[in-house]
Amino acid sequence: MLKKSVEDALNKQINAEMYSSYLYLAMSAYMESVSMKGFARWLRVQAKEELGHALKFYDYVIEAGGTVRLAAIEAPKTTWKSAGGVFDQVLAHEKKVTGLINGIMDTAVKEKDYATQNFLGWFVKEQVEEEANATEIVAQIEIIGDIPGHLFCLDRELGKRE
Repeated sequence: MLKKSVEDALNKQINAEMYSSYLYLAMSAYMESVSMKGFARWLRVQAKEELGHALKFYDYVIEAGGTVRLAAIEAPKTTWKSAGGVFDQVLAHEKKVTGLINGIMDTAVKEKDYATQNFLGWFVKEQVEEEANATEIVAQIEIIGDIPGHLFCLDRELGKRE
């Protein structure tokens, strides 16, 4: 049975992961609106991945004997100034999520909840990958700048994401 503090933190993370999915879907829609279909595809795949993360937390709470309590999902912004602006926010958001995961881990450690610590280990590792991917794209955008031809090449590359 989950302790209340751990259950509450996990439920908050379900909402945070759902928001992440919603945010990336909004970003994907924006990139579609500016004819950057590769960026849009990358972000849509990311939105699906974040939904999967939310469901992992959801399933874990149930499996661990807790109660899932879903909350309203905040509406994300819908426009950005550039592809660089979108991916700057992606990176900032992934850093925020890393902090949230680390906070849940701190709570699980404090409560001596070894099962939850073990469950969270996958997410700790996943966040290293998420931040690395976002950092790489931000760096690429910074290198190429707002030059349409160069952005087009990156757009094509990002569109290959499965």
